[in-house]
Amino acid sequence: MTLARSLLEALRAQGAREIFGIPGDFALPFFKEIEESGILPLFTLSHEPGVGFAADAAARFGGRLSVAAVTYGAGAFNLVNAIAGAFAERVPVVVISGAPSLAERSRGLLVHHQAKSLDSQLQVFREITCDQAVLSDPQRAPAEIARVLRSCRELSAPVYLELPRDRVLAEVGPVPDLPPRGGDPAAAAECAEEVLSRLAAARAPCLVAGVEIRRYGLEAQVAELARRLGIPVVTSFMGRGLLAEAEVDLRGTYLGVAGDPAVTELVEGSDGLLLLGVLLADTNFGLSARDIDLRHAVQACEREVDIGYHSYPDLPLADLVSALIARLQPALGPAPRRAAVPEGLPDDAAALTPTDVAVAVNDLIAAAGRLPVASDMGDCLFTAMDMQHTPLVAPGYYAGMGYGVPAGIGLQLSSGERPLILVGDGAFQMTGWELGNCRRLGIDPVVLVFNNESWEMLRAFQPESRFNDLDDWRFAELAEVMGGRGRRVRTRAQLKRALAEAWAERGRFQLIEIMLQRGAMSNTLSRFASGFASKREAARG
Repeated sequence: MTLARSLLEALRAQGAREIFGIPGDFALPFFKEIEESGILPLFTLSHEPGVGFAADAAARFGGRLSVAAVTYGAGAFNLVNAIAGAFAERVPVVVISGAPSLAERSRGLLVHHQAKSLDSQLQVFREITCDQAVLSDPQRAPAEIARVLRSCRELSAPVYLELPRDRVLAEVGPVPDLPPRGGDPAAAAECAEEVLSRLAAARAPCLVAGVEIRRYGLEAQVAELARRLGIPVVTSFMGRGLLAEAEVDLRGTYLGVAGDPAVTELVEGSDGLLLLGVLLADTNFGLSARDIDLRHAVQACEREVDIGYHSYPDLPLADLVSALIARLQPALGPAPRRAAVPEGLPDDAAALTPTDVAVAVNDLIAAAGRLPVASDMGDCLFTAMDMQHTPLVAPGYYAGMGYGVPAGIGLQLSSGERPLILVGDGAFQMTGWELGNCRRLGIDPVVLVFNNESWEMLRAFQPESRFNDLDDWRFAELAEVMGGRGRRVRTRAQLKRALAEAWAERGRFQLIEIMLQRGAMSNTLSRFASGFASKREAARG
């Protein structure tokens, strides 16, 4: 077997179902093997950031590995920001970069696409991946591939493989299937007993679900745990969309002073927080109304469980959840009904606000059923907090712009489900042009562009600055040129009609350009900005 095909077979065996990529001269031999082998489908996009975001969303939504393949230097360096976001948010993306041949490396000449040294690219990716290998030795390559893919799967983080172009067709043996590295069963048992003891003694226990639950495919198990514990559940900001279809007592998403006061009190007033897969990041806890005493919390994240002042190292989240379930009796009755979300957008000529967009989407979900959402960073993501609790992929912690459109493309290509994409006009200018690939790829997402001719989220934090102003690019008119259908709306009646028509039409992407007034913000972003300002002033004082 060739090295390339052995790698492709290993990727498929470890759960990858597609490759997103852009070819280049150092990667051409590998791309030819991808195409001719048919082991995994290849989806090419227009720019490497889109490739990275698409692979990220496919991995997030599917709870499995996805692959981003690029060429050396000019291609891989374009991928850095997307993979940095994946690393920050624990997304298992496999980066495969073509590279100069061994002969090219030994000639003593600078190689095109080279930066400082031939290993500069590897050094950069060491900072934003959890494991790496340069597949220059065919004898060692299978073992290196096996190690790197296991790291990707177990740590739920990006990894990096560099493939010199003269090694693509080298003969190698099969990649071994390394068994997962579990934790100590005795440690898991003792930890579970201590956790349950803490929860039983708590006056107001609460379970907070975070992103690692999705990354490790534990939603069903955590839902069962929540039912057996019989305690209220909230998601972190990064975990929004978790447990969307589970029968649990899901109260909402914790956003501190920016969120529902009842949810904020539930978390901040708890003396028995169970934080499962929750990153202790500023977007999750930076706007707490009052400090949370983590000495009374159980934190299970990054293969470690912290309880009070001591830790259980190298304890996988799955092992802890299983041990907890084993010690609890099944729930006797159904979970309490969830609070209703606002529905029923008025059919009138009132100017649109972000809140109206949330209500319109809730109406669509009520009529069409569950649908996945891919959101960019900006007020579109804060508006999503007022939408029905539905599966969501978004850069909630890393907060990089440009994610939404390629993420929606990756989501639909990998899952077959038609997504709703939320994106602001500033982020659309970065990567919205990837929609031009939808016709060739046979997909038809529905895209809502929040157009206020502004980087409005940044204006929320510095309202007096003019550098947040943007021009009117008239995106709806450009949709037809790219192979889609565009509609521009300014009133609630127009949005209501456009969204129904867009969802009913299949076969090409649908773009609804929602014209908003500058300064019109979602309630959540307004509270978020106000809370951020208050925290900053308190820190200065």
